[in-house]
Amino acid sequence: MSDSALDPREVARARSLLKPPVRRDPMWPALLAATALAVTSVVFATVMVLAPPVQTEHTAQGAPE
Repeated sequence: MSDSALDPREVARARSLLKPPVRRDPMWPALLAATALAVTSVVFATVMVLAPPVQTEHTAQGAPE
Protein backbone atom coordinates (compact mmCIF):
# COMPACT_ATOMS: atom_id res chain seq x y z
CA MET A 1 0.00 0.00 0.00
CA SER A 2 1.12 3.50 -0.78
CA ASP A 3 0.37 6.62 1.22
CA SER A 4 -0.50 8.47 -1.98
CA ALA A 5 -3.76 8.27 -3.83
CA LEU A 6 -1.88 8.70 -7.13
CA ASP A 7 -0.94 5.73 -9.28
CA PRO A 8 2.88 5.42 -9.20
CA ARG A 9 2.99 4.31 -12.86
CA GLU A 10 1.07 7.38 -13.96
CA VAL A 11 3.29 9.65 -11.85
CA ALA A 12 6.38 8.11 -13.48
CA ARG A 13 4.80 8.58 -16.92
CA ALA A 14 4.02 12.23 -16.17
CA ARG A 15 7.58 12.83 -14.97
CA SER A 16 9.01 11.27 -18.13
CA LEU A 17 6.77 13.50 -20.25
CA LEU A 18 7.99 16.60 -18.40
CA LYS A 19 11.65 15.91 -19.16
CA PRO A 20 12.75 17.79 -22.27
CA PRO A 21 14.25 15.55 -24.93
CA VAL A 22 18.01 15.70 -25.12
CA ARG A 23 19.01 17.41 -28.36
CA ARG A 24 22.47 17.04 -29.73
CA ASP A 25 23.70 19.80 -31.97
CA PRO A 26 25.14 18.57 -35.25
CA MET A 27 28.88 18.98 -35.53
CA TRP A 28 29.18 19.33 -39.32
CA PRO A 29 28.20 23.05 -39.61
CA ALA A 30 30.98 24.08 -37.24
CA LEU A 31 33.50 21.85 -38.99
CA LEU A 32 32.44 23.18 -42.37
CA ALA A 33 32.81 26.78 -41.21
CA ALA A 34 36.24 26.12 -39.69
CA THR A 35 37.39 24.35 -42.84
CA ALA A 36 36.15 27.17 -45.06
CA LEU A 37 37.93 29.74 -42.90
CA ALA A 38 41.17 27.76 -42.97
CA VAL A 39 41.06 27.28 -46.75
CA THR A 40 40.24 30.94 -47.31
CA SER A 41 43.13 32.00 -45.09
CA VAL A 42 45.59 29.79 -46.93
CA VAL A 43 44.38 31.00 -50.34
CA PHE A 44 44.58 34.64 -49.25
CA ALA A 45 48.11 34.17 -47.89
CA THR A 46 49.18 32.43 -51.11
CA VAL A 47 47.79 35.21 -53.28
CA MET A 48 49.50 37.86 -51.16
CA VAL A 49 52.86 36.08 -51.46
CA LEU A 50 52.60 35.42 -55.20
CA ALA A 51 51.13 38.79 -56.21
CA PRO A 52 53.50 41.16 -57.98
CA PRO A 53 54.61 44.19 -56.00
CA VAL A 54 52.64 47.38 -56.44
CA GLN A 55 54.52 49.98 -58.47
CA THR A 56 53.50 53.59 -58.15
CA GLU A 57 54.72 56.47 -60.22
CA HIS A 58 54.37 60.07 -59.18
CA THR A 59 52.69 62.34 -61.66
CA ALA A 60 55.35 65.00 -61.18
CA GLN A 61 58.05 62.66 -62.44
CA GLY A 62 56.19 61.82 -65.64
CA ALA A 63 55.17 65.40 -66.53
CA PRO A 64 57.13 67.25 -69.24
CA GLU A 65 59.23 70.18 -68.12
